[in-house]
Amino acid sequence: MNKSVMALSITLALTTSLSGCSSFSNPENPVPNVVNAQGNEAKRVHAIVAPSFDEMLVLDPLTATYVGINTYNDKFIAPISPQSIEEDKAFEQQYLDRINAIDVNQLSGQDLLSYQVFKRDREVALASFEFPEHYIPFNQMYGIHNDFAMLGSGESSQPFNTVKDYQDFINRAKGFSDYMDSAILSMREGAKEGIVLPKVIVKKLIPQFKTHLVKNIKDSVFYGPVKQLDKNNAINAQDKKQLRAEYTQMIENVIIPTYQKTLSFLTTEYAPLASDTVGLSHLPNGTAWYDHMISYHTTLPLTADEIHEFGQQEVARILSEMEKVKQTVNFKGSLPEFFIFLKEDEQFYFKSPEQVIAAYEGVKDKINSRVSQLFEVFPKADYQVKEVEAFRAASSAGASYEAPAPDGSRPGTFYINTYNLKAQPNFIVETLSIHEASPGHHFQASIQQEVESLPMFRKFGNFTVYEEGWALYAESLGKEMGLFTDPYQWYGRLVDEQLRAMRLVVDTGLHAKGWTREQAIDFMTKNSSMADTDIEAEVERYISIPGQALAYKTGQRAIQQMREKAKETLGEQFNIKKFHTQILIDGSLPMPILSAKIDRWVEAQK
Repeated sequence: MNKSVMALSITLALTTSLSGCSSFSNPENPVPNVVNAQGNEAKRVHAIVAPSFDEMLVLDPLTATYVGINTYNDKFIAPISPQSIEEDKAFEQQYLDRINAIDVNQLSGQDLLSYQVFKRDREVALASFEFPEHYIPFNQMYGIHNDFAMLGSGESSQPFNTVKDYQDFINRAKGFSDYMDSAILSMREGAKEGIVLPKVIVKKLIPQFKTHLVKNIKDSVFYGPVKQLDKNNAINAQDKKQLRAEYTQMIENVIIPTYQKTLSFLTTEYAPLASDTVGLSHLPNGTAWYDHMISYHTTLPLTADEIHEFGQQEVARILSEMEKVKQTVNFKGSLPEFFIFLKEDEQFYFKSPEQVIAAYEGVKDKINSRVSQLFEVFPKADYQVKEVEAFRAASSAGASYEAPAPDGSRPGTFYINTYNLKAQPNFIVETLSIHEASPGHHFQASIQQEVESLPMFRKFGNFTVYEEGWALYAESLGKEMGLFTDPYQWYGRLVDEQLRAMRLVVDTGLHAKGWTREQAIDFMTKNSSMADTDIEAEVERYISIPGQALAYKTGQRAIQQMREKAKETLGEQFNIKKFHTQILIDGSLPMPILSAKIDRWVEAQK
């Protein structure tokens, strides 16, 4: 896999710790310490997977920073080049060859899971090299230009505690500049091959680069660590003075010129060459590329047609549930009129960003007091609620989650985008909090990091279908936990599920069925009460990252099917808490591997 894509994949996993949050900690049921078998083949698996993670961090030092390993904080990923791509490919091939030499019949438990996941990762990564991802190395949703700004803000994973920390980032900035130069060259090559971003996406990228072209250095997001120096008692006055000077020079002479150069390329050279079409199938070998993205993101043997049909069915079902809510609240108009009412009536919207944050902080305790009804294992880490930073708010999702620091130095973060208050109705507070925080992403990501004996590649590995499937499944638990008693909060749950159902239709429509951006927007407008700006941002997200949006609903369905099958098989022996433990305790897994594991667990319960 292209290193820039690898880094973004890890970012998504982490954007997915304070010890002993009293709401969660349970001394009788802490996160179990998983024990591995010690057979010869098991030892060979360990001897393969452990060094592979360490070697991957050398190739991808940004990931090292994200997972709390600070050895490579002064390094950036290598510039895009035929040589760096071949190095990545050779890395994947050598480890696939080594894992293929293992006798899988001698493995069980965690060792079997590690073998299966590691082997699949290598196979999928090698398949990715068939498609020129490096020609489109960033977009408005997930781009190295935004990741670097988050790291450099002083509010993310990059530490700024010592003189060396500051010097590390100064050196990392040089690597960022070199990488962006290579990205420009790669995008030029892509244009020659007819592989370019759509014009609508380039248009959204331009403001993200412009925001860093500040006249006053102190207004730069990268100046944040300099401001933190005043409160840093570990650095003496002379070093602070020197760091201020060096850091200011870095922003002036490296960072701003890099953003300016890329912006100039995008506006004057690339934008005129960008595509008028938006679907992946319009690109060379685009149909096969999209099939690969479906497999990559869902881990399931699904076709675009199957997913499109499933989405249409779910959209219709959820609309009928919304009709019931309309009747419950005694709204006399049609469902489309109900949508307009929900979009326009001020009672459903916050008046300030502060109110938004306060609402989510308020519902946190309400949810935390109920999770023990369905769970026996809880994360040690707490989470905080924060606004999305201004420099990325205009193009970011409505909400997201960043995992806690593995060493406990930083809690998880539930990000709320307050850029457009009309995109944050108050009736989604319960369902969105469940999804992004507890027991959704916060449970899944924190528990995965806290299981001590998971190999590192699994502690920090991610499968979208698992993370997002779990979070959407977690939303479905709301009523079982005594939430959604207010019909509008239940409607909010339906809104969230409808969004995920529409994604199935729209993503496949755009990338497999020739839909235009306008067709996609029209479909979502007709089938939801979402804000127009939110719909536009969602559609452009699907254009930018084909297949990712398919993972939510397909993952939820797969987990629900596992639950139903286990309950049917075990009958009165079925324990929902223990089932949830089994889903969570082995970290992120592809759906077929997770399903087979649950089947083995069910058999063992008989």
